Amino acid sequence: MRAPARTTPQPQPPETTVPQWALILGASSGTGAAIAEAVARTPGLNVFGVHRGRYAEAADRMEASVREAGREVLLRQADASTPESADAGADALLARAGPRSVKLFVHAIAGAAVGRFLSEGEDRLHPRRVQRTFDCMAHSFVYWTQALVRRDLLAPDARLLGLQNPLDETHLGNTGLISASKAALEMYVRHLAVELGPRGHRVNLLKFGTVMTPALSHVYSPEALALLEQRHAAMNPAGRMCTVEEVARFVTVLTGDDAGWFNGATIDFTGGMTLRLMDLVLNP
Repeated sequence: MRAPARTTPQPQPPETTVPQWALILGASSGTGAAIAEAVARTPGLNVFGVHRGRYAEAADRMEASVREAGREVLLRQADASTPESADAGADALLARAGPRSVKLFVHAIAGAAVGRFLSEGEDRLHPRRVQRTFDCMAHSFVYWTQALVRRDLLAPDARLLGLQNPLDETHLGNTGLISASKAALEMYVRHLAVELGPRGHRVNLLKFGTVMTPALSHVYSPEALALLEQRHAAMNPAGRMCTVEEVARFVTVLTGDDAGWFNGATIDFTGGMTLRLMDLVLNP
């Protein structure tokens, strides 16, 4: 019996994979910029960032850092809070990255009004300011998610992340509108987690405490910032404030496979910031 002829294995063409991207709203500075730099290094995502252009030098530094990590970066200067902006940004991202390319979507924009609901002074919360705050802090998360889904931009096992603060546990007199908009964002996250879960995507909310950002430096004087750090050192169990780099590194964890079961969650990354408030009041 003649032995069967041996066949030489034919070389297989290399698998083609779609380069994966991180879409970050509010990417020019602060937490958004730190997240962009972190995910460019680990797990190695290209960055599509949207920002209003207020911190041009910080945006340039972030862009250079992402390129140094060997990733592509595309920055778009726009107000990301409207449905029209979400549609235009998603179209630009689709043209650059292609379908099913967005592995991570981070909503890090802020545009909140502060003031008391019953005040009649300069800090009166006019309906236009209320609408603007909700558009920036909450509704835009839905607008962008809808735009991404309509264009089939979400990669398999995509992660969508909103950002929260501890004002749902404690109250600061003139931040009621911020707290209300963040409560709406939390409900959006939960409902979108249910709707997108069957598609393999995960939608979560990351809650962290006060971090030093250019926005804080713009609002407060150096003396006020020093007092802010002092008070947080007393309040936080770790004896210091959290940093934007620590938040960014944790976002890279949430992007990984080991965090794939988080869905519809509000993840506490505050470091116990509010645990000592009563103690500080009663035992100063």
